[in-house]
Amino acid sequence: MPTAFHPLLLPLKRKRKSKRRRSRNHLAATAAARDPSFNLKASASAPSARDIGCLVQPLGNLLLSSSPRGNLRDAGLGALRPLPDDLLLDVLGLLPARDLAALSAASKGLYVVAAHDPLWRALVLDELGGAFDFAGSWRATYIAAAAAFSGGRPHLIPPRALKIRGFYSDYLFQSWLCANMEMRHEWLARDNIERRRGVSVEQFIAEVEEPNRPVLLEGCIDGWPALQKWSRDYLLEISAGKEFAVGPVSMTLDRYFRYADNVQEERPLYLFDAKFAEKVPEMGRDYEVPVYFREDLFSVLGEERPDYRWVIIGPAGSGSSFHVDPNSTSAWNAIIKGSKKWVMFPPEVVPPGVHPSADGAEVTSPVSIMEWFMNFYGACKTWEKRPIECVCRAGEVVFVPNGWWHLVINLEESIAITQNYVSRRNLLNVLDFLKKPNASELVSGTKDRVNLHEKFHGAIEAAHPGMINQLQLEAQQKAAARKKKASFWDSAVDAKSGGFKFSF
Repeated sequence: MPTAFHPLLLPLKRKRKSKRRRSRNHLAATAAARDPSFNLKASASAPSARDIGCLVQPLGNLLLSSSPRGNLRDAGLGALRPLPDDLLLDVLGLLPARDLAALSAASKGLYVVAAHDPLWRALVLDELGGAFDFAGSWRATYIAAAAAFSGGRPHLIPPRALKIRGFYSDYLFQSWLCANMEMRHEWLARDNIERRRGVSVEQFIAEVEEPNRPVLLEGCIDGWPALQKWSRDYLLEISAGKEFAVGPVSMTLDRYFRYADNVQEERPLYLFDAKFAEKVPEMGRDYEVPVYFREDLFSVLGEERPDYRWVIIGPAGSGSSFHVDPNSTSAWNAIIKGSKKWVMFPPEVVPPGVHPSADGAEVTSPVSIMEWFMNFYGACKTWEKRPIECVCRAGEVVFVPNGWWHLVINLEESIAITQNYVSRRNLLNVLDFLKKPNASELVSGTKDRVNLHEKFHGAIEAAHPGMINQLQLEAQQKAAARKKKASFWDSAVDAKSGGFKFSF
């Protein structure tokens, strides 16, 4: 075993195996490798001696190889050779660090696979939680932490990556490519969202919220102190010692910023904290809800309301893959620093590459946001209902109507505030959602998922007597009007008299 791995002596814990849904497009990796329009980040163009990712080449390159040895993968994996790469990684993900390190010494092929950085990310997060100092890669981070734990130097220089050639894998290469590729110009060029400035609340309700349409609002948060105050230094000062939710762990802001400054991976960790205002009251005082979203009927539940507001911080490449916002709520997202690319589809249009289960409880989608752009974004060009897209920048707010699918990726380090809310226009939708038979699987942000409908319905009736009945009556009247309008031509000519019907 290489000496660099001897100090892997962190206390062992049994890891929970996460489900990694396979949806990689293997042909795309080879095509991207040959496509000059796929630009790599500067740091990827000059890999360091400890860069593991550059050891893998797309499978299509094997056809052009002059080496007679074939694919190093086949010779180096032994009895594991028949396993597809995604399943092989799932198996290796069950190993503790010492076994994974020992496996990497068995052959060059196993060295490449066992050095796959997401394997070491899972080990770090499972064993260290958020108490890690990122060392440029997850493998190096684990080794440095293990050395410190065993009494060695806490900042041990990670071992140099071996120079290995001839390992071909679309799956592993695409993971590296998605981590190191710049966003293409064509993915950013389309901007077809409606932009509004100075619109009244009444106009917003009638022209945006009632028809359930996305919009980008300009100028409505110009008075927020956060726009001027939220520098790194300020946030570090007011949040000293506080931990924030970052993916599956909690981290102090200084640790997270050190990670964000040095990370280059396919799915960067995203700071997404629902209790930020309680942890750091100054942050809660530095913003206010824009006037368009101040009717929030979930507030009648008081402390029992589901999670509804979050501070969001992340480096370039971080973001949220396609999802529909929780509990059938609508949302607004305000950018304080940085910029974000948005892609949104209406409720009746499932994005390409995204496969929700019949009951809506699970969604299968590409491994990363960059993978979706690489493999599926182009498919939207021929669709009749193309997505709503935009780049939202500091000082701007995106309104996300209920039920809309949306994907968001940070184009640079970004800070945002987002809130989900329920207004009169959406109350009946939310109540219907909360009483679905599988509400215990669908409802989120609260411990009492099963009884949330009953509690919310009762609280609304107590705070706003007659509101639900009135909204139901209005909904019935609108439905009758739509039906009457749709059946006009059917009644224009009596079919029994032998006349013909118009149709369009």
